[in-house]
Amino acid sequence: MSKTDVNVESSRFDQYFLMDENDAVEYAKEKLDFFEDTTNLECKEIGDGNLNYVFKIVDKNSNKSLILKHSGEDTRAKSGRKLNVDRNGDECKVLQLHNKYCPELVPEIYMYDEVMNCYAMEDLSDYTIMRTALVQNKTFPHFADNITTFMVDTLLPTTDVILNHKEKKQLVEEHINPILCEISEQLVFTDPFGNFSNENIVLDSMKDFVEQNLYNDNSLRVEGAKLKFNFMNNAQALLHGDLHTGSIFIKEDGLKVIDPEFAFFGPIGYDVGNIIANLFLAWAHGFSTIENEQERSSYILNIEKCIVDIVDMFKNKFIKKFRQEATDLMAKSEGFDSWYLKGVLEDTAGSVGLEMIRRIVGVAPVEDITSIKDEEKRAKVQKILILAGKDFILNRSKYTTGEQFVETLKKYSKCI
Repeated sequence: MSKTDVNVESSRFDQYFLMDENDAVEYAKEKLDFFEDTTNLECKEIGDGNLNYVFKIVDKNSNKSLILKHSGEDTRAKSGRKLNVDRNGDECKVLQLHNKYCPELVPEIYMYDEVMNCYAMEDLSDYTIMRTALVQNKTFPHFADNITTFMVDTLLPTTDVILNHKEKKQLVEEHINPILCEISEQLVFTDPFGNFSNENIVLDSMKDFVEQNLYNDNSLRVEGAKLKFNFMNNAQALLHGDLHTGSIFIKEDGLKVIDPEFAFFGPIGYDVGNIIANLFLAWAHGFSTIENEQERSSYILNIEKCIVDIVDMFKNKFIKKFRQEATDLMAKSEGFDSWYLKGVLEDTAGSVGLEMIRRIVGVAPVEDITSIKDEEKRAKVQKILILAGKDFILNRSKYTTGEQFVETLKKYSKCI
């Protein structure tokens, strides 16, 4: 849907620059063959992340719309951390691959511009960011089924179990993503264990607890180091890399997974664990903020059931697809699929703990926790999540069912 007329005169969009809303409108008029009438286009920048600019462009006459996602050279927080502006090209390729494997659960991609480092995609305005919906205490009975389908159908086909080994190695090279992986390695696998960058955000009332239970626990740090080096060296499957409730658009009858800008080849359990951890964060918000006891109990039970279903549905779908589609002769050996899944579940448990802890003490807090206004209640759920997170990391080999994850959280919620 990009305009390719070779007779078009040179354009200011022939060389990269950081666009604003007015530029995005002019870009749509000149470069996109999407709107039948470009005389009344309106644009609003709607990005709420720290890495990209997201423009919603609407034809006010017809209400036809699209999303234009554009890379900047720096983080939006102006941290001084320089980024590769062509990363949107890598993200676009991942979305196109996800469309190949699981088209119903990812947005449609219209085009990519390698000069302006932007791509046009389906407007998902009739969906809601899942984190926002969860903070409003909404639940989605279809979520566990949909998200496990997405994970199994996009992760397993990119492993050596199914994918031709040479083809996989080529994909690993294409999606190495060192700059954004470095961010994860620091924010997820390093700073939560020692505040090494002196940027961690901790409530005053939590400082002693964090010192004792995180910074001064060497056994935890050793297990964190094991998980970090697994993350850096286990090129198991093409991960989304940042799969959480802020990367999912959802509505009553469906969802779309977005923003795979952190995609790279790593351990499958990292994606699965991030989903479960963010549901625990939603659990913490409901536990702390819903005043009506019956409503609170109902919401919490819904979240707990969703977590149980995700783990158990993932296992069943994973084994089924493994047995149906495995191409490697050795991978077809009886019992290998169960061994392989056991490793995925172990990585999943560790990643649940990592994600929960880093959202409590790290530099990227989430609304589920920050919107808990009562500091005493907020500190209480932070302690619950930290203690449960430590258990998931230290004892990750024991977590093989969804019920085990939920029971651990319940245990610590009764102790604090």
